[in-house]
Amino acid sequence: MRESFCRTLSLLRRDKGVSQKTASTELGISQALLSHYEKGTREPGLAFVVRACEYYGVSADFLLGRTMLRDGTLVSPEALHDAADDKDNRLRGNVSALLHKKLLISAISLLFDLLGRSRDKALIDSASAYLSDAVYIVFRHLYEAAGDNPAASFGIPGALFSLAAAADMARREAQLSSRLCRAKGKRDKRDDVPTIPPLSHDMLLSEYPQLAQSLYMLLQQTGERIQFDADVLA
Repeated sequence: MRESFCRTLSLLRRDKGVSQKTASTELGISQALLSHYEKGTREPGLAFVVRACEYYGVSADFLLGRTMLRDGTLVSPEALHDAADDKDNRLRGNVSALLHKKLLISAISLLFDLLGRSRDKALIDSASAYLSDAVYIVFRHLYEAAGDNPAASFGIPGALFSLAAAADMARREAQLSSRLCRAKGKRDKRDDVPTIPPLSHDMLLSEYPQLAQSLYMLLQQTGERIQFDADVLA
């Protein structure tokens, strides 16, 4: 939550288009102290959080990273839009974009259903963070290529974001692998070990007849691409 607060505080000031000097004056603190708050080297008190919320026109929940909505609305999983349920499931562009969208949505839906059955929050969080990093990287490249968009909208400088995101992906993959290693061969919930359902081709096709087809298609395409790269590097 602390990292989220620092990042949000800095981004809100940039979105408002004011300098640290201006913001600190209007918030009633020194520029040095505001800099410490934005960097996370010092923690503010409740009085400052209240003033910052009023100054930037956001809720405390948003400033503290508890919700992505500025008015403080807490969104439940049931309230989130699920693109897989769209009746008119089309995309602007070409057939390739629609195909990749359906493959990814279906494969990820299957993965998170399996992860959910483990009832292991650490495992689910690691997988989600890993996939979120990939989305972040693609969107940021797209955002920066789309025109003169302000780089300040993101907390990580442009020269570093690819390396930082790749490093975070590696860390999340290590966490995911470590968690799964603990679960290998275990089918109980003792010692805080996740319970992984037994997976087989027949089980996946039986329990996820449509989603499994998309998963296997994605695995085949990705496997062929990775194999090609492996052959080139060999």
